Amino acid sequence: MPRSVLVCLSLLIAAVAVPVAAVGVRAQEIAVVIKDHRFEPAELRVPANKRVSIYVDNQDPTPEEFESLSMKVEKIIPGKSKGLVRVGPLPPGRYDFFGDFNQATAKGVLIAE
Repeated sequence: MPRSVLVCLSLLIAAVAVPVAAVGVRAQEIAVVIKDHRFEPAELRVPANKRVSIYVDNQDPTPEEFESLSMKVEKIIPGKSKGLVRVGPLPPGRYDFFGDFNQATAKGVLIAE
């Protein structure tokens, strides 16, 4: 078989194998609601060392910012809308998060275990 054909076959196999391998690397999905300027639930548990997708449903009429210094993330979720926050993989531990616009009430913790 000519060398160019072998190279093309190798590239084709690699192109097919990479997306198939990536399918198994799904993020852990969890949901949190913002209601009355509070996170519900306020405690989230996720597997350590895995990517996490946090679906935030802001049921308040005003915007809120999902923020965490320890997870190095911040995302504004407009009032009456939803947003997605991606974090991780996170080593085992506790990671505080808060609503930047309502810090007195909008508090929570993500526990990676």
